[in-house]
Amino acid sequence: MMSVPVIQLNNGVEMPQLGFGVFQVPDLDQCQAAVSAALKAGYRLIDTATAYQNEQAVGAAIKASGIDRQELFVTSKLWVSDFTYERAKRGIDASLERLGLDYLDLYLLHQPYGDVMGAWRAMEEAYHAGKIRAIGVSNFYADQLKNLELTMAVQPAVNQIEVNPWYQQPTEVDFNQHENVRVEAWAPFAEGKHGIFTNTTLQAIAANHDKTTGQVILRWLLQRGITVIPKSVHPERMRENIAVFDFELTAAEMAKIATLNQHQSQFFDHRDPVTIEQIFGSSLAQLHD
Repeated sequence: MMSVPVIQLNNGVEMPQLGFGVFQVPDLDQCQAAVSAALKAGYRLIDTATAYQNEQAVGAAIKASGIDRQELFVTSKLWVSDFTYERAKRGIDASLERLGLDYLDLYLLHQPYGDVMGAWRAMEEAYHAGKIRAIGVSNFYADQLKNLELTMAVQPAVNQIEVNPWYQQPTEVDFNQHENVRVEAWAPFAEGKHGIFTNTTLQAIAANHDKTTGQVILRWLLQRGITVIPKSVHPERMRENIAVFDFELTAAEMAKIATLNQHQSQFFDHRDPVTIEQIFGSSLAQLHD
């Protein structure tokens, strides 16, 4: 079983460098089976969210595993419909109840919209109360992160953003790292878009190391100082994804991968007002009900 190295967040909490994500696994039985397989494969960081609607399955898999709670690093996220102080307090408790846990290792604001400051204040209180060991954000651009840092007392420990070979975000990554905020990559494989697994540059680098293109992508992220949470429902792929700590890419290989950057999100622009309204408008409207 592969052992994953850990890093230290800005508040001293230790976090595995690589974990297991459960985005787009809403079927509870399938999600529980996937998390159980991931834990057996050696994963100790499990990343879920209220919006994924599978916290209950993640909690069931953790309980059934028999693994000491202190060995695990469990992350969840607050959805924008709970972005007020009072709703966030209830949202945090609801996540803990669904997961069947006494505390979360990391809790994130899932998006930078709505009453961010009110929700963050509730997260700070939960952090100080010991319900959450570290708090952070997801999908925050540099200016949004800096505004939060300047306004609130507790600095975010993590910013979970889209990073993959097609959307490398070097400026955003550099800013977060300069602020001592850990970058965590979602969609590291860009969900397979644009033939990422058959890209000739990545295939050539993979052949140099007798690895797969997926393993090369994960290694590239790790060597940029980024935590990564690949998702799979296939145990064989889970084992493949975690087996990335026994090789290293050269500076020349890292530079080759840098040339693949397409400089645009593979999903949607978080700053496009129309997109914000389409994806988050209904949730934000609930705050005014």
